[in-house]
This record gives sequence, structure tokens and C-alpha cells, in this order.
Amino acid sequence: MIEIDGLTKTFGRATVVEAVSLAIGAGEAVALWGENGAGKTTIIRCVLGLLRYRGSIRIAGLDAWRDGKRARQLVGYVPQELGFYDDLRVHEAVRFFGKLKGLRINDVDESLARVGLGGHGGKSIRQLSGGMKQRLALSIALLADPPVLVLDEVTASLDACGRAEFVELLASLTKSPGRATLFASHRVEEIDVLASRVVTLQRGRVTSDVDAADFVRRVGARNVLHVFLRGDRVTDALEVLNTSGISARRNGRGIFIAAEPAGRARALHRLEQADIRVEDFEIVPAPAAKETTP
Repeated sequence: MIEIDGLTKTFGRATVVEAVSLAIGAGEAVALWGENGAGKTTIIRCVLGLLRYRGSIRIAGLDAWRDGKRARQLVGYVPQELGFYDDLRVHEAVRFFGKLKGLRINDVDESLARVGLGGHGGKSIRQLSGGMKQRLALSIALLADPPVLVLDEVTASLDACGRAEFVELLASLTKSPGRATLFASHRVEEIDVLASRVVTLQRGRVTSDVDAADFVRRVGARNVLHVFLRGDRVTDALEVLNTSGISARRNGRGIFIAAEPAGRARALHRLEQADIRVEDFEIVPAPAAKETTP
């Protein structure tokens, strides 16, 4: 569905993507993984036909640059930064972007209900939370039921609860046997839920292309879940986790939890059951154990 062959992109004398080749078939979800500046967003912009490049990109057989308009009609795209008009009502935004895509939207409510925004069509966009705006963007991306979905760090601006809910929604909508998904992420938990393969980038080059389950096991083994809580709940949280057999230790107003991705989800669930609110969380390299003196 997406074929990238020898993709190279330079800005002036700087080469930001070099000789990248990968293919994404129908039913596959491929994650681009790498630190900031690795080339993830540049690859996505090239796939969308927004940047000139050397090499070849084809979407369902169409050249992404030479036949960009037709190729983009096959792609649903959700960016990291949203550009909605805040004064528009939600249902007006859906119709507006539908017209830009050349679509006739017969049932706006159905499109919104699909992403959990049923009953919110009459609200102005400024009334929506960050997570609801991302749902609206996803609704618009899926209007034509495109065979290709492209997502660029779409949960980066969301809080912990919003991220979990949005990833769950994506999982239900993107795992279609006929759809190819390309997304950039720096969160292992998202890759664990959404990806079938992971392409790792370093300084614009592909350093590995592996099965998502293998990637999560490898990365998860050397990373921990860092959970941020209200300061007065840290002690309670440690007690809840340790009595549940979950290895955890304090770090300021947060807690390091060492576990595989499934174990991390269990830890978050136990905290929720104990009515301990998680303000945010992230996956970070496991800190070195502190040495103790005899």
C-alpha cells in the first residue's frame, strides 16, 4: 500500500533522511521510532507529498509527488499540531473539511459517534478538550474511509488519561485488514498496542525494522514506567503496588515501576482501583541502582 524506495531528503547541506526504504502492506501498522531529529516527521511529510525528495514513494501505486493530489485522496492524516478554527462548531468543521476533500457528508453525527464524539456536534471547537480535538481530527481523517492512515505523534500533547483513551480508540479503528497505517511515536505503550512492525531511525537512516512484539520486549527490558502523582499519594501508591507484587520505588513526586508493558498496564489499573489519580506517565530508561555503603 505504501512503498518507499531510497528516500533521501536534504535541507541545504544537511541530510535529514538518507536512503530510507520500507514497504507497508494492507493490514499493517508500522511505527517510526527514534529520538527528536531522527527523521520521522520528515518521512511523513514526504509521504504526504508536502516536501520534494529524491527516491520514490508510491501510495497504492500512485507517485506521492508527481500524482500527489490523487495519492492524498487515499490518505487520512492526523498531525501532532491541530489547526482548527475555534469559532466553528464541531459539525461545521466536519462538513467544511469534507468539502475540502470533495466529499458529501450525509450523516455528521455518525462520523462523530464513530470516534466517541456523539452529541458534541453543536459545541464550538474552543469548548473541546485536547483529547476531544484529536478525536475530531481523527473523525475528519477517516471521512472517506481511506486505505492509508498517517499519524504524527498524535498523543504528544495529551495527558495520561487522554493518551490512554485515544490509543484505545485508535486500536479499534486502525486494525482493519484493508488499511495500512504509518505513525510516528516515542511511547512504547503506544507501539505495544498499535504497531505490527517498528522501524527505528537514527540520524535519518534506518537502523532496524523488526516485529513490534520483539521491539517491545527488547526496549521494555531496559526501560521503566515513570508515574507522576500528587505528592501526598506517593506513599499510598507504593503500598498498593508493592502489596500487589509490582516492583516500584519512589522518585520525588513520582514512582518508577519496572515491568513489561502488560505489567505496566496492570500497575496503572491497580492505582485507578485504589482511587489514586495518575497525573502523567512516561517510559524512560531504567535508572542505575543507587549504591549503598556497608
